[in-house]
Amino acid sequence: MSTVTDNPRVIVALDFSDVAAAEQLVERLDPSLCRIKVGKELFTRGGPALVGRLVSRGFRIFLDLKFHDIPNTVAAACAAAADLDVWMLNVHALGGRKMMEAAREALENRAGPRPLLIAVTILTSLGEAELREVGLQGTPADNVVRLAGLAKAAGVDGVVCSPLETAALRHEFGRDLVLVTPGVRPAGAARGDQQRVLTPAEAIQQGADYLVIGRPVTRAPDPIEALTRIDTELADLTG
Repeated sequence: MSTVTDNPRVIVALDFSDVAAAEQLVERLDPSLCRIKVGKELFTRGGPALVGRLVSRGFRIFLDLKFHDIPNTVAAACAAAADLDVWMLNVHALGGRKMMEAAREALENRAGPRPLLIAVTILTSLGEAELREVGLQGTPADNVVRLAGLAKAAGVDGVVCSPLETAALRHEFGRDLVLVTPGVRPAGAARGDQQRVLTPAEAIQQGADYLVIGRPVTRAPDPIEALTRIDTELADLTG
């Protein structure tokens, strides 16, 4: 059985092209067992109304839109996202310090609960060869640590990173940053388009706070059983 907790570590990524299919899955989930990520495709199709329905069901929502634009535009977008009562939202660290500072200030200056602000570092689909193609030198880990330091200096709450970089980030920044890790695959699951992956237990042991898990749950023959296995594996880590 899954362990009910006030702080579920799994964020189920609703990577659906169909709003109805996404909501059918959500009907079978329990807010005490997982959080929900709404990304670009589903938000484009379902919009703020979908987010509102998920929030009304008691789910804590990670709005994964990776805002990346000039500081004023990103600040306004973050304030609008916060008005949806989401638990967490993100920007891209490659937008720079001023952009991240503007996003943080926009959230601090609004009334009501403040969502967590997380910065994306290096996408988990990118390896060293892909980084060289876009002009970034060094390994993915080098770039992740550098961008995480920039995000911390800008005052954001944490970063999105591959689970393979969590140990380095914990060593560098301690508990100062919340670490959110995609690229998590239960043992035996297909990697898909992720290059830098670990199992859920490995990712938590390396220092991750929250795990974004999509297809291994949402495309499983029995999504609820798949989530239950992961929750049980994580509960076993703490006894």
